Amino acid sequence: MNLLFYILAIAVGIITGGITSLIGASGVMIIVPILTILFKVNVHAAIGTSLFVDVIASLTVAYSYYKNGNIELKSGIWIALSSIVGAQLGALFASKMGEGNLSSSFGVVLIIAGILMIRKSYKEKSASSDTVSGFIHFKAEWQKILTALIIGLAIGILSGIFGAGGGVMILLALIILMSFPLHKAIGTSTLIMSITALSSTVGYAARGNIDFILGALIAAGAVLGGVLGSRYANKINEKTLQRVVGICFTGMGIVMTIIAIMK
Repeated sequence: MNLLFYILAIAVGIITGGITSLIGASGVMIIVPILTILFKVNVHAAIGTSLFVDVIASLTVAYSYYKNGNIELKSGIWIALSSIVGAQLGALFASKMGEGNLSSSFGVVLIIAGILMIRKSYKEKSASSDTVSGFIHFKAEWQKILTALIIGLAIGILSGIFGAGGGVMILLALIILMSFPLHKAIGTSTLIMSITALSSTVGYAARGNIDFILGALIAAGAVLGGVLGSRYANKINEKTLQRVVGICFTGMGIVMTIIAIMK
């Protein structure tokens, strides 16, 4: 390993931490392609390593949001719990499957979500934006808990299979289903993502599919990127953050869709 190797790994980490802090998303779409193409890491090890980095980056970002009062775990705890189980199932499926994913369909979802979020940022701010209220009104508490468990299980399975902590999916669930304000949605989703990613990481580590040395280098950069990005994200207003997240979602969705079509 030469100096360029170290510099590139840390640079990838900084970008990953920045993305996680701004939009609550996993860095898998950056880490996995770079590890497989530039570092010649096999895809399963690349996914495992990306999950390892996700744990560290997400905890760093979540702590920063927590200090700013932007974490609301009460409504998201059930998603976190069931995602742990789902992540183990996903990691098991991934070890037995070849290439192929849901990139195109998920890409379309991201594009739609991004456009809606950008559109929402230009609308008049709701008077209840500082509260956490349900977009779907449940008649009983058990219905809300059951829905959250199902969402978490699905997110966990996808996380384990594709190497993402599920941040984007958790973020969308918190915003769309529970109407979280964006700052709290990002803070809460990164904390839940760290739990989900940790569960998946254990599954990949047990099968020897993590490059811990390379992961530690990327994680070091991710901590720096996460701290810097969180300071910016926690200070900007809700509408500006909505536009940033919307643009990022749309761009990520377009890239994922194009890549899927080209395969």
